[in-house]
Amino acid sequence: MNVVSKRKWYFLLSALVIVPCVISLIIPPALKAGIDFSSGSAIEMTFIEDITEHEVRTALGEINHKESKVQQMDSRTVFIRTKELQEGELELIQAYLTGEVAEVTSVPNVDTVSPEVAGETVRNAIIAVLVAALAILLFISWAFRGIPNPLRYGVSALLALFHDILIIIGIFSILGKVIDFEVNAMLIVGLLAVAGYSVNDTIVVFDRIRENVARNIDRPLAESVNISILESMGRSLGTSCTTLFALIALYFIGGATLKEFLLVLIIGTVVGTYSSIFIAAQFLVLWEQGEVGRFFEFLRLRRRRVRSSTN
Repeated sequence: MNVVSKRKWYFLLSALVIVPCVISLIIPPALKAGIDFSSGSAIEMTFIEDITEHEVRTALGEINHKESKVQQMDSRTVFIRTKELQEGELELIQAYLTGEVAEVTSVPNVDTVSPEVAGETVRNAIIAVLVAALAILLFISWAFRGIPNPLRYGVSALLALFHDILIIIGIFSILGKVIDFEVNAMLIVGLLAVAGYSVNDTIVVFDRIRENVARNIDRPLAESVNISILESMGRSLGTSCTTLFALIALYFIGGATLKEFLLVLIIGTVVGTYSSIFIAAQFLVLWEQGEVGRFFEFLRLRRRRVRSSTN
């Protein structure tokens, strides 16, 4: 089976997924920010009897908290996101819900994030992702220094990682616009976990390519890549499927606070496995065959023609 010869179809499939994601990210707001990124308070509240989201949401609206987002964790517990609470407001909310909905069983768990902390969280998240990307590029380039053009392996792995992160963020952007899904710090934690998983999967394929290239240096890279993909595909798919089954189970039986993190991992596992086999390795072949250089040359010539036509 010649996997490499069909690489244009793999890139087309990725493009069909990425384009809607990019369009969604362009349309403001790119992501619907939760309290970790936009400031506010999160309250976990448990009642002595069964309640519904609608009852809690209606009661909150009656005390000037119409902006609150209510998520039901189980039949008696809700997770409320609202604007930053001032002194005494939590007690007011608790007392009103006790009177209008049901009695609260214990003191609610509350997390409050100020605008300053939210801004710092965003900055730290961007720095963390950039540092991780740079470290990945340098490590892979160093690890593959024994074969020709080791930098290409690092760049290809980074490209696959960018592909994965763009799709994940794009899907969360679409979810925010369609079902009002908010993102919090768990998204960043999940992205960093996906980065490690995706790069590890890519290195498994690249390591097999390195072995096959070293074993037969005169063989065309495309042939070595194809052999390596076929040799490592079963292991990659088996590992990913096992991981995916566990993550899906945790998503449905785990707590509401973990769902965002688990959703990132589920999407990242699927996309990361795909990119390791069908994007990163294929990009190596494109680069080796000079197609990347021809693409940039095409863009340069086209820019020159546009400038000539305007002058």
